[in-house]
Amino acid sequence: MHPALAGLIGAGVALLGCYFVYLMYRGKEGWRQLEARRNAELVSRELRDVLAIVPSGVVMVGPDDEILVSNDQATALNLARGNRVGFPELLDRVREARMTGVAFQGTIAREMLPGAHAVELEARIAPFDDERVLVLADDESSQRRVDAVRRDFVANISHELKTPIGAVSVLAEAVEAARDDPDAVRRFATKLQIETARLAELINQIIDLSRLQSEDPMLASEVIDVNEVVTDAVSRSKELATQREVSLILARTSDAFVLGDRWQLTDAVANLVQNAINYSDERARVTISVALTERAGDQNVEIKVSDNGIGIKAEEQERIFERFYRVDYGRSRSTGGTGLGLSIVRHIAIAHGGSVRVWSRPGQGSTFTISLPTYLGPAPEPDSGGDDQ
Repeated sequence: MHPALAGLIGAGVALLGCYFVYLMYRGKEGWRQLEARRNAELVSRELRDVLAIVPSGVVMVGPDDEILVSNDQATALNLARGNRVGFPELLDRVREARMTGVAFQGTIAREMLPGAHAVELEARIAPFDDERVLVLADDESSQRRVDAVRRDFVANISHELKTPIGAVSVLAEAVEAARDDPDAVRRFATKLQIETARLAELINQIIDLSRLQSEDPMLASEVIDVNEVVTDAVSRSKELATQREVSLILARTSDAFVLGDRWQLTDAVANLVQNAINYSDERARVTISVALTERAGDQNVEIKVSDNGIGIKAEEQERIFERFYRVDYGRSRSTGGTGLGLSIVRHIAIAHGGSVRVWSRPGQGSTFTISLPTYLGPAPEPDSGGDDQ
């Protein structure tokens, strides 16, 4: 046989061999993918209903590190990215559990973005006999933030309660010491009443704020006429306005309705009106207005409380809605402020699906705006009171 022909035949045989190996590899890979899909469909049928109600992120990882099934929480926590495990550290833990057969329980940290704070996941990773691995994970970062807020809240409460409680104790001792001096007793008793009223107001606001921070902050939900809410809030504030000789001006527009808790909304508006009165000079004006607005197709009701008082510096405007933060501590103490009013306003607005914002300039006054989603259903029928027979 001619050497050239023999070389061609050898090359052809080698090429056919390589092609055969390639076909075997493709066939094996295709079979593996088909088997993975079958396993995924099987697992999905068995667990879909269960995973839908599990609050944790859950993924089932197959023998080749493929994701067989996952729930929405797992996607949100980045446990799964398509059909692959979401991030390297989790994949390492999955492989280790599969290889050793030992379950893992502990904290796994991941970075959503380079340089960002790592999110800590409390994970449980359990290997199965067929090399599948089940992963359950919860985001503990948000709970740690809540715990930190609670610790700060308790620390702030402890600090704020010391002042009125200490004042009550001192005044009680003063009353006892001055028991033979009726004028002094009356003077100390008056101060004692002021401090106990301040303490009662602080405790009531702490209770209100605690309720507003619960999972279900609204005590009731009904269709509310916003103009009635504003009227009630102004009525609550008239005595304070009279004492400080401040004029209250109420501007109304067309009917506006929202869905929510009437008493909470009245408290929120009354807090803003009373703050405006307290932080205005005597014979100043406070204006309360209601307007309908529309932005990007969303209809809202805006309740504005404007004053021409001392105003708020730009650097303090971001902090005024924090618990116990006071722009002017001396004025707040003299008017009986607790530093919780604006925080309560903010939580009430959020509980009703809205927001609160402020515009202010030192020496020019402030405008606080509560924005709430408009109720678009039928207007409630007015109460029909029959004549006495």
